[in-house]
Amino acid sequence: MSAEQSRSEEQIRVTRITGIIEKRIEQLEEQTGDLKSDIVNIRKTYWDDVTVNMEDMEELAESYASMKQQAEVLSERERVHRVAAAQLKALKRLRQTPYFGRIDFVEQGERSAEKIYIGTSSLVDDSGLEFLIYDWRAPVSSLYYDYGPGTAKYETPGGTIEGEMTLKRQFIIRDGHIRSLFDTGVTIGDELLQEVLGKQSDAQMRSIVATIQREQNRIIRNESARLLIVLGAAGSGKTSAALQRVAYLLYRYRETLKADQIVLFSPNPMFNSYVSTVLPELGEENMQQTTFQQYIDHRLGRSFQVEDPFEQMEYTLSAAEEPEYEARMQAIRYKASAAYMRLLDRYAVYLAQEGVLFRDVMFRGEVLVPAERLREQFYGANMAYTLPNRMQALSEWLLKELTRLAKLERRKPWVDDEIELLDKEAYMQAFEQLQKKRQFSENTFDDYAREHDQLAFMVVQEQFKPLRRAAKRFAFIDLPGIYRQLFAERDFARSLAPEEALPPLWSDICALTTQRLDRRELSCEDAGPYLNVMERLEGFQTNSAVRHVFIDEAQDYSAFQFAMLRRLFPRARMTVLGDLNQAIYAHAHGEDSFAELRRLFGEEEKEQFALTRSYRSTREIVEFTRQLVAGGEAIELFNRGGSKPIVVAAADKKALQSAVLERIQRMQAEGHRSIAVICKTAEESREAHEALQASLPIKLIGTGSASFEQGLVVIPSYLAKGVEFDGVVLYDASSARYGRESERKLFYTACTRAMHELHICYMGEPTPFLQGVSPDSYETESAIGV
Repeated sequence: MSAEQSRSEEQIRVTRITGIIEKRIEQLEEQTGDLKSDIVNIRKTYWDDVTVNMEDMEELAESYASMKQQAEVLSERERVHRVAAAQLKALKRLRQTPYFGRIDFVEQGERSAEKIYIGTSSLVDDSGLEFLIYDWRAPVSSLYYDYGPGTAKYETPGGTIEGEMTLKRQFIIRDGHIRSLFDTGVTIGDELLQEVLGKQSDAQMRSIVATIQREQNRIIRNESARLLIVLGAAGSGKTSAALQRVAYLLYRYRETLKADQIVLFSPNPMFNSYVSTVLPELGEENMQQTTFQQYIDHRLGRSFQVEDPFEQMEYTLSAAEEPEYEARMQAIRYKASAAYMRLLDRYAVYLAQEGVLFRDVMFRGEVLVPAERLREQFYGANMAYTLPNRMQALSEWLLKELTRLAKLERRKPWVDDEIELLDKEAYMQAFEQLQKKRQFSENTFDDYAREHDQLAFMVVQEQFKPLRRAAKRFAFIDLPGIYRQLFAERDFARSLAPEEALPPLWSDICALTTQRLDRRELSCEDAGPYLNVMERLEGFQTNSAVRHVFIDEAQDYSAFQFAMLRRLFPRARMTVLGDLNQAIYAHAHGEDSFAELRRLFGEEEKEQFALTRSYRSTREIVEFTRQLVAGGEAIELFNRGGSKPIVVAAADKKALQSAVLERIQRMQAEGHRSIAVICKTAEESREAHEALQASLPIKLIGTGSASFEQGLVVIPSYLAKGVEFDGVVLYDASSARYGRESERKLFYTACTRAMHELHICYMGEPTPFLQGVSPDSYETESAIGV
């Protein structure tokens, strides 16, 4: 059959399927409209249709049955409406693009091939027996992603199905018309990828299930690993594969897994808005989305002013001239390490024997229960019990002690003063309580002693409530003091673990840490360890309802953070995504970020995948950026051509800003909608925004930005991670800005945000990172005035 005949036949089918979809949409719109009217009417007339009679038990039972029946009718209507509305939403998505792939598969033992069309959701014929379109997550659809024509197989709940694929065809269909049609081999054809990836960047990440590659499909459909590590180059589709894995799991386990049982830890709140449209496009509810910092703030924000990772990043990038800088950098690296975790293990052993600090329990400005008595009670308990169990026992003892002390307190003069201030309502409440105890007759209120005792009881109970709440929350422990104790004396930590090497500037680290703690501040590097010490004493919090945890940009997590998430979600499977070449935080330099995570799971529980092909950027941009990092030669190019990156020299700041402005205007003239001016720090971003906003409608993105917006933005390098833009301008890539080796990965990360165009401007001397890049990989220009 000729190509023209194939296209004609396929168009006839597309027209037929589109017609079926249109008819179903009309039917469902009518059905949902009728159901909505029914629901509204039932709610309005609910009590009119319910018989309520409370005269005797028989009438009461009839009333209950009437109410139950009406409630069930309403509940059933609402359920049917939800199902119909979901089907309508799926059909409206299919109307634009019914399907994107076709495979012809001859199952072993059969003579003829089955034509299998694949789209974003399933569609069956009117009989309900024949699939007109298969959902991309269905078992048979994996053939499309994993094989080309020839021998093929796929897994089903009932076992492996083997056979031969005789055809693999891809479509680009828009509004019921085939725009492109081509037959392809093993991988998704370059034509389809180029069509999708050649588009302009959007304000959100989009679902592109038509372009899933074989290696991504293995990640998406993996059901065996409790720990799935995905290491991928910038632009290799890690995040896309993860989100489509969520959609697959919700489809595969739709009877037992709900969206709120899945949690995504993303790099920042803005990133959550960037990926928020993917699952709804695939017909699924969004999972829970948060950041690790939001969890830390939830746990510790009431006790401390907690530094976030971006404040720490600003410090590491801009405070190199400050006298304590080197000590702080050593602290950041050490306090994120497995060595520091081992030190805290030893500290916990020490605290089990001695060293837990307690607070006096105060009441009305006086010591009610001295800290020394709490300490004696704690260390006098059974030493074989765990620290949390002993702490719980102390809490229970303290609650009993507060009950005893409350009785004594009722006789003190202040109680009489408080009773005098009580209102009539309090007296009536006391009278009712005494009547319940049968200590008053029904018609008299003359027993002054009993009345006074009851009022005194009520007054003291109310005043002791905060003490009881504090006892249940373990507020009698001096946690800041316990953590500070590690740093109060330089040699204390060395005495706990003499074989462990401490940082050279340990004395300075101790001074910096105690100073911040005394100001009720907690540095970013101390937040995880502090919470670790807290939970060793009070017990670890757990959430057994969550079944899957996804961690994006996982190379930025410390050993403490991984261990904490493992304990927090003990039943969950973990999918972690990262790129060691984008490990931009100070604690990650020179460390294998995933070593601790691998240790937390057994060998048989974990699998690791590598995505080495970069799809985001043009061939020329990837060729340039992969020369910036060690091992970059392993990054594979996708054959989508474009212009080479341009390195622009400027003599001074005015020329630099003119060059940046000219680059932006040039890209806008070429039709690029999403353009980012990427600066190293937030301070530099504010400077660039101030210089450019007079000439352009440009938005400044900061750590407080809640959503990612399309258009022209100025953004710090560390916030741009994970996001892509049509064009990128690096504001100042001079040696003064990017001169230290520790900033190489930051520079690489900023450059890899560009899809189509990359412009690198600098003032004075260029970054030394360009010295390792072939001059053939980029073009050079001079800014006006140079």
